[in-house]
Amino acid sequence: MRDGNLDLRVIRTKESIREAFVKFIEEKGFEAITVKDISTKAKINRGTFYAHYQDKYDLMTKCQDALIQEMYRIVQQNMPHSIDHPDGTEVPFKNAIQVFEYINENSNFVRAILGPKGDLSFQFRLKQFISDSLYNDRTFIKEKDLQVPASYLISYISSAHVGLIEQWLSSGKKESPQEMGRILATITINGPLFAAGYRE
Repeated sequence: MRDGNLDLRVIRTKESIREAFVKFIEEKGFEAITVKDISTKAKINRGTFYAHYQDKYDLMTKCQDALIQEMYRIVQQNMPHSIDHPDGTEVPFKNAIQVFEYINENSNFVRAILGPKGDLSFQFRLKQFISDSLYNDRTFIKEKDLQVPASYLISYISSAHVGLIEQWLSSGKKESPQEMGRILATITINGPLFAAGYRE
């Protein structure tokens, strides 16, 4: 029971640290944050912070790692059935919906680090995650069918995906994760011109 209480206390401490971290990223930017800022806001001493993280860079890396690892798990879990309907309208990507749901649960952190005061390297990591997911999903990209080099196609799609996530978060998440899955599927499968209303 004592170990369980200890684990719960560690979880709560890390949550407090992360909440303080996110708030300061949005307020003053990642580069200006100090461990003292985070510790004071989280109502812990600096020794407690250093028991879990080496510094603010280690905190950023570990928060990003946890986020990316969980998104990889979601995609791998749904990989065999990532495209459920050929035109992408009735049933959008299962993995896209679940990734949007996960981003929604962690929206404060994702919005903060994707924002202008966050960490530019996270955008690269997010693009890499999308690129890996697309290229490894052989139901989506088949080398023999490619009409342009794979590297350009994947770069285009991954950049568009990140832009879509940024727009959703910055505009206040007006659409549900399910609706975002449909939007993503419509644009990705049918193309931007189709989504803009061109049917020919």
